[in-house]
Amino acid sequence: MSDIKQLISIIIPVFNESESIGFLLDEVINVMLLHKFNFELIVVNDGSKDNTQQVLKQLTFKIKELSVISLRKNYGQTAAMSAGFDNSKGDIVITLDGDLQNDPNDIPILISEINNGCDLICGWRFDRKDKLINRKIPSKIANKLIARVTGLKLHDYGCSLKAFKKEIIDDIKLYGELHRFLPVLANIEGARIKEIKVNHRNRQYGYSKYGIDRTFRVLMDLLTVWFMTKFLTRPMYGFGFVGIISILISLAMSSYLIVLKIMGEDIGNRPLLMFALILGIAGVQLFSFGLLSELLIRTYHESQSRPIYRIRSISSANKN
Repeated sequence: MSDIKQLISIIIPVFNESESIGFLLDEVINVMLLHKFNFELIVVNDGSKDNTQQVLKQLTFKIKELSVISLRKNYGQTAAMSAGFDNSKGDIVITLDGDLQNDPNDIPILISEINNGCDLICGWRFDRKDKLINRKIPSKIANKLIARVTGLKLHDYGCSLKAFKKEIIDDIKLYGELHRFLPVLANIEGARIKEIKVNHRNRQYGYSKYGIDRTFRVLMDLLTVWFMTKFLTRPMYGFGFVGIISILISLAMSSYLIVLKIMGEDIGNRPLLMFALILGIAGVQLFSFGLLSELLIRTYHESQSRPIYRIRSISSANKN
């Protein structure tokens, strides 16, 4: 049983889900009322081209907890989630897909784990009902790659069924297509993360909006997240280190060529000379990029009054 004062925000981004959204909201409401949760429903219509907007408009007359955010066009799931986060008021924020594949009956388990002290609970679709070639195999490869690169060991980064503490959401700024890396971004902010098995169901209506073509976008986003994980507050450690190594190798090659020149050899046509020059120029540029990145990071943190640390709690003894 939950504290009636605790507000739960349930965010559902949808795109062309007119057939399924009504059934999903009925399931969610039944679960929340059964467990006596105080909740709000936020459905973000991400520029649907079918009659999703009309269906949602009718549902707002029937469901008092429902708010519908309609985006001007299809911005993508990251933008839709961000719109939901920005307009949520709950102490705990739940996200799930609008295609009925996530099971609302798992929501109370997620809330319970959050109330037990976790900051983020990630669903793990351990018995996934998607197509093997198009979805399951690419997803499994991507999950292992993300875990290895970021150091955060999860089985399923792509499951939309997640629960967040509100303060974690407030610390995360989404852009691009980083919604699939929410656990990694939360980990950067020092969140306590747990993964639990959740039910996954076959799609009943419509078709999947994702395909194997998103692999390239995932790789590009992974590079961004890797850099943020390693060098968010000290980019000089990344650019500067590689730059210094390049400069040192260039100096060593140049010294060797100078010795050969002093000994009377012709070095003008040696490929090693060109390689040394390229390494030297690249090293200076990388070092300069590092310095510029340091200035940008400092400006970013100072202009937004954004600290480079996160405080979980402050304790002190009461003194009379």
